[in-house]
Amino acid sequence: MPGKKILMLTGDFTEEYEIFVYQQAMEAVGHTVHVVCPDKKAGDILRTSLHDFEGDQTYTEKLGHNVTINKTFSEAEKQLDQYHAVYCAGGRGPEYIRTDKRVQAMVRHFHDEKKPIFTICHGVQILIAVEGVVRGKKVGALGACEPEVTLAGGTYIDLAPTEAYVDGTMVSAKGWTALAAFIRECLKVLGTEIRHS
Repeated sequence: MPGKKILMLTGDFTEEYEIFVYQQAMEAVGHTVHVVCPDKKAGDILRTSLHDFEGDQTYTEKLGHNVTINKTFSEAEKQLDQYHAVYCAGGRGPEYIRTDKRVQAMVRHFHDEKKPIFTICHGVQILIAVEGVVRGKKVGALGACEPEVTLAGGTYIDLAPTEAYVDGTMVSAKGWTALAAFIRECLKVLGTEIRHS
C-alpha cells in the first residue's frame, strides 16, 4: 500500500511535540506530512510552544523549538484533493488560525469528503469553528475545550492523559502525553499495519 498524504494545520506557538513527534512517526512508516501555516511558505520558520502541567491551576507555556514549514500554504489550499487526512495540532496556534476563512474551508473539505480528521489538545478549536464538524461526534481534547465541544453539538470525552478516542474516522486525544495512542489510532484509520517479525 502506498503511503498517504496528511495535511497538518499549524500556527505560531502550536505545541512542539504535537508537530515533531507526529510528523516523524508518520514519516517513519512511509506517510508524507505537509506542515502548513496561513501565509507562510515552504522554508519559513514556525515558532512553537511547549505546554506542561507543573502544579498550577492551568498549564504553563515555554518556548519550543522552531519548525521549518515544508509546504506553502497557498499551494496546499489548491491541492486538497491530494490529501488523505487532515491533522489539527494543538497548543496556542489553533486559537488564531481557526478564524482564518481559508483554514475553515480546508476543514470543510475534509469533513464534506468524509476524509479522516485527526485532532489533539486545542486542535479541536479549529474544528469547532466550522459548522457541523463535531456535531454528533464524541471528541477528546484538553479539558478547557469541553464547553466549546458541547456548544458545537459534540460530546466531550474526558480521556486519560495517555488515551486516544476514535469516532468513525475522527481520532482525538487530550494532549501530547497521548501521542503514542493517538498515532497508533491514526495509523489504523489510515489503513496502516505495522507487523513485528
